[in-house]
Amino acid sequence: MRKIRWGVLSTAKIGRSLVIPAIQRSQRGVVTAIASRDRERAAAAARDLGIEKAYGSYAELLADPDIDAVYNPLPNNLHVDLTLEAVAAGKPVLCEKPIAMTAADAERLTAIDGRVPVMEAFMVRFHPQWLWLREQVRSGALGDLRAIQCFFSYSNLDPENIRNRPETGGGALLDIGCYPTVISRFLFEAEPQRVIALIERDPTFGTDRLASAILDFGGGRRCDFTVSTQVTAYQRLHAVGTKARMEVEIPFNAPAGVETKVFIDEGKAPGDGHRRTHVIPAVDQYSEQCDAFARVVLGEAELPYGIEDAIQMMRILDALFRSGDSGRWESPGA
Repeated sequence: MRKIRWGVLSTAKIGRSLVIPAIQRSQRGVVTAIASRDRERAAAAARDLGIEKAYGSYAELLADPDIDAVYNPLPNNLHVDLTLEAVAAGKPVLCEKPIAMTAADAERLTAIDGRVPVMEAFMVRFHPQWLWLREQVRSGALGDLRAIQCFFSYSNLDPENIRNRPETGGGALLDIGCYPTVISRFLFEAEPQRVIALIERDPTFGTDRLASAILDFGGGRRCDFTVSTQVTAYQRLHAVGTKARMEVEIPFNAPAGVETKVFIDEGKAPGDGHRRTHVIPAVDQYSEQCDAFARVVLGEAELPYGIEDAIQMMRILDALFRSGDSGRWESPGA
């Protein structure tokens, strides 16, 4: 099978520890170049990860004619600018989430929509556990899906970390609140009509460290979630219908090479005594995502999620921030 040659913008941790190894393990891609504003840092990452080329600037990598696609894991405030530069160089882009700082920031990408594939990197949309669960929803196994409930958290108190810096798009909603948001859109196959949020900000960092939200999808369907950057690490998601509920054990950070589990319960008795387990074989969700994008680049598949989808995600997140300030329901628009 043909493989695409990836170039990676920056030596960000998510790239070094998760995505680059996943691409190297994938069926349809190989990382052939990495760039940093510090050439020595790029060279060190290239040596550690077995990458052929190291560049001391992003422009050098984008000018490389042997690069077929670019992975952009830069800080959130640089996502749009570098994606625009990559597209101008004719490179398809897989850009880390969230694709922008705001919807207005993301809308700058509409100028290049359709020139080359650009996709926001929500790897969860390619994990078999979510594909299976969506099929269960479509089949009616849960009855009518009415409620999605999620908790997702970690603890990070490092003042130098980009997740604790407002200017780089830090905070709980942009970093992890986007996951229950995208998964509720994925399972309901609809967009929220209105949202409301309660947000607490860190008095020193200024970022949102604890956020709770309700997304109202209409027709008696809703998602409610809490996310935090300063409590015990935990994640779990429940999808509850009129006939049954399903519980995803590791919804977002499903480890590569480890099977995942979805628990099913028809509510015949209190507790988990009647709960069944559906086991999903081990995969690397980052490899699955990169293979899916590679097929698009190679002309073998249509782009599943484009720029408009990413802009809509930012509209929802913007509305949550507005609600946190106003204390009222806010509309994400369309």
